[in-house]
Amino acid sequence: MSKIPSAIEPTTLTPQERQELSSTEQSSFVGRMDKEIFNDELHRKMREDLIDTYDEELENEIDDYVRDFRFDGREMSEQERLNRRTYFQELVRLQRELIKLQDWVVARGERIVVIFEGRDSAGKGGAIKRITQRLNPRVCRVAALPAPTEREQTQWYFQRYVAHLPAAGEIVLFDRSWYNRGGVERVMGFCTDAQYEEFFQSVPEFERMLVRSGIRLVKYWFSITDDEQHSRFMSRIHDPLKQWKLSPMDLQSRRRWEDYTKAKETMFERTHIPEAPWWVVEGNNKKRARLNCIAHLLDQIPFKEVPRDEVELPERKRDDEYYREPIPDDMYVPPRY
Repeated sequence: MSKIPSAIEPTTLTPQERQELSSTEQSSFVGRMDKEIFNDELHRKMREDLIDTYDEELENEIDDYVRDFRFDGREMSEQERLNRRTYFQELVRLQRELIKLQDWVVARGERIVVIFEGRDSAGKGGAIKRITQRLNPRVCRVAALPAPTEREQTQWYFQRYVAHLPAAGEIVLFDRSWYNRGGVERVMGFCTDAQYEEFFQSVPEFERMLVRSGIRLVKYWFSITDDEQHSRFMSRIHDPLKQWKLSPMDLQSRRRWEDYTKAKETMFERTHIPEAPWWVVEGNNKKRARLNCIAHLLDQIPFKEVPRDEVELPERKRDDEYYREPIPDDMYVPPRY
């Protein structure tokens, strides 16, 4: 399989923007792809995924304006400019609403749990990142639990997840959750048939208990096609910044696509309850999936904007007798840039 060459420099950027962009490690692999690579549908999707990596960085700089440019030097069409502008503008608008939600949660002492499940590489992490991007990490936090330890394997199955549930004024996003038992553990043989059946007997009542206690529970399943997952896995293989995302379990999921499909169907059938229904996010288009998920999440919670007190910056107090000791030169970080 051909290796993706190093990057070409975006010619439509200003010198200052080009200098800033080239300072990232990502610029080492985005471009200098020859024309033959672009003729292949798989590599075209891989290239789009690399561009999306750049977009993730640009999203931190879009409060005041939206930048319209390509990364291969070609002029962007009017429709492409419109699509990208619409995405960025909608993302910022939705993130403003998320801040209002955050303020409401804190003011009312609400507790919110959002579960993100789905195929490997379906876009769960990207959606979570956009939700938390501008929120207070003390209010909205992510729970992404590793494989259970030997001790945890002897506990009540839900015990280690309960420890991460929110207190008053908190939002917890589960990047995979107790549904591991209904998915990867079942497919990979990490649980017995008895444990699997007990899970489905317990989880509906467990979630009803959470809801009765006052927790607002929302469950999302990110869905992508077989072909789309294949192209995203190939992109990760060739992307040095994303290779860490490919675990042995991810690779096994390609071989066991149909097994995971059957497990998902069983999970929907037995855990889609009125108190905590499943919501499916179509994930083939990452940007649409993110916007749709955030907009839907906001619709599920009846929050209202909380008035903020006007903030006045106090004057700094100065002490004429205070002397600031100089910092030794060898304590400074070298100014390489």
